[in-house]
Amino acid sequence: MAANPEREIARLRQEIEHHNHLYYVLDRPEIPDAEYDALFRRLTQLESDRPDLVTPDSPTQRVGSSPADGFATIPHAVPMLSLGNAFDEDGLRDFDRRVRAILDTDELTYVAEPKLDGLSVELVYREGAFSRGSTRGDGRNGEDVTANLRTIPSVPLRLRADGGIVPGLVEVRGEVYIDKADLLALNARREEDGLPPFANPRNLAAGSLRQLDPRITAGRPLKIYCYDVGRIEGVAIASQAELLTRLPALGLRVNPLFEICVGIESAVAFYRRLMEEREGLAYETDGIVVKINDFAARRTAGTVSRSPRWAIAGKFPAQQGITRLTDIVVSVGRTGILTPVAVLDPVRVHGVEITSATLHNEDEIERKGVLIGDTVVVQRAGDVIPQVVKPLPKHRTGDERPFTMPKTCPACGSDVVRLEGEVAHRCLNTACPARFQQSILHFICKGGLDVEGLGHKLVRQLVEKGLVTSLADLFRLDRETLAGLERLGPKSAGNLLAALDAAKDVPLGRFLFALGIPEVGDRAAEILANAFGSLARISDADEGALMDLPEIGPKTAAAIVGFFRNKENRATIAELHDVGLRITATPAGERTGSLSGRRFVFTGTLSGMTRSEAGERVKALGASVSPTVTRATDFVVVGENPGSKADKARALGVPQLTEAQFLSLLEQHG
Repeated sequence: MAANPEREIARLRQEIEHHNHLYYVLDRPEIPDAEYDALFRRLTQLESDRPDLVTPDSPTQRVGSSPADGFATIPHAVPMLSLGNAFDEDGLRDFDRRVRAILDTDELTYVAEPKLDGLSVELVYREGAFSRGSTRGDGRNGEDVTANLRTIPSVPLRLRADGGIVPGLVEVRGEVYIDKADLLALNARREEDGLPPFANPRNLAAGSLRQLDPRITAGRPLKIYCYDVGRIEGVAIASQAELLTRLPALGLRVNPLFEICVGIESAVAFYRRLMEEREGLAYETDGIVVKINDFAARRTAGTVSRSPRWAIAGKFPAQQGITRLTDIVVSVGRTGILTPVAVLDPVRVHGVEITSATLHNEDEIERKGVLIGDTVVVQRAGDVIPQVVKPLPKHRTGDERPFTMPKTCPACGSDVVRLEGEVAHRCLNTACPARFQQSILHFICKGGLDVEGLGHKLVRQLVEKGLVTSLADLFRLDRETLAGLERLGPKSAGNLLAALDAAKDVPLGRFLFALGIPEVGDRAAEILANAFGSLARISDADEGALMDLPEIGPKTAAAIVGFFRNKENRATIAELHDVGLRITATPAGERTGSLSGRRFVFTGTLSGMTRSEAGERVKALGASVSPTVTRATDFVVVGENPGSKADKARALGVPQLTEAQFLSLLEQHG
């Protein structure tokens, strides 16, 4: 024990925070990791000996507390508004013309910053100490994620003095994100453990920050860049440029790539330059943010609806690359549809290496005029899905050849047919191994039984080794068998068995969707479950009874009847019952929730729950959820970064709810 533990603890905390600031904010470490670890271990030991000296702002308190039951909603004193978008250089110039007209000036000075693809948060500091943090939420109310934000090393738990002054109150806005390299490393570890990889940095950052257990958040390599303040007391700041130089003095990390732009053309030049450099950046960026520099001018410009007039997001177009299409292969889906897939020479687009892209169907290939061997333009549609845009005929050598759909299935050798009126070619063999693999993946997907840890590679192993020959075989797997598979150790095997056991209790609607009945998506499955109340009644229904239901037409009704008349399908369901699958349903006559008959559509990202979870909440109250907005829609719930559904709702006059209003509605009808 130290002679004076209070003094040594204070010294260690100050020294560790000094090195945290150098490492996480300034990127200028002074000491090796081993020396830093020794300081941290010493502080941990002293605080363990004297728990009465542990304070919330100690560096040791970042590691996370016990799991929370849920997140509270807390208001933002100053709303966190969303930004309007410009999709090209002319859009930025239009923004400039608008604000110059409002301010009656010939030229404005802007600050341009990279637009990070992460999750917006607010950090509140009182008397220099981090007191709470929240997500942006609906802009007026956010989700209390204080415990999770405390685990992020670049979030200071106590502010540094700026010129001897620490603001009494400062509400800092920032973007929590994850570097691309950290995502790749994390995904590599997950694949080794047999877990599915995370899709992209933004989803990982958002999901990590919303973990109920802060210890999970602490294990994710999250970072933050700060870019704005709501309120600040005791410090006068007159411009964005001044703000971005004062925040680091307080210990808050800002993106060093910001630029002061005199006139909009300077901002346009920044837009072009960052677009060219984006692949070389450590993080994902989908554009720039342009803000009027002078705060007084901002106040004059004001806001409109949910967005400030004084700022705009300049979004980058979908990135494209040029490569060679070396072949077209055919994949087989769960319904037997054959999909042509372009095999590409590797090309990096938006920081991601693309080696293949769907070509949808034979008609689409002919429409685009794509030949095997062509030089083609590819892009990531929505910066996610690889897509062949067009061929470049000027690069043809004469060795290119047209694609023809195979006459037999590449997986099982059965005949391939194209039904009248369809663009798709199909393998009609229900025992086709490729179809079966896809059926399993659909059965255990999020909208179905939602079994985590069972991905494409593992399913392929199970089918190819003959360990799973029916859906019911999934529930007959044991730890020893699973642990012997490639990249699946005892711990992962145990986790997967637990997930399969939990999936045995499944609501009727999700079970119907999981079965993969032709023409029956999640919406139709819920309609059937709500109307009939049991699997037995649905399986015995005739086409007339089915077509009496809203949104169930002749084609869907015929597909349902045909599915349940099939002996193999009935045998599959019986076998699932035998292995312990329990289908839960409320009798149809009891489905009289307070939102009965109401139709909801969800768009954008919700902060307090996923859209799927929100849908389950309203379904429990008797409502239905639809993927599209029509005049029959009762409410469109609008989250962060909404899509075209919000625009369509406005055009049709359909009421829109913010997330806060949606939660209030649930409370009223709960």
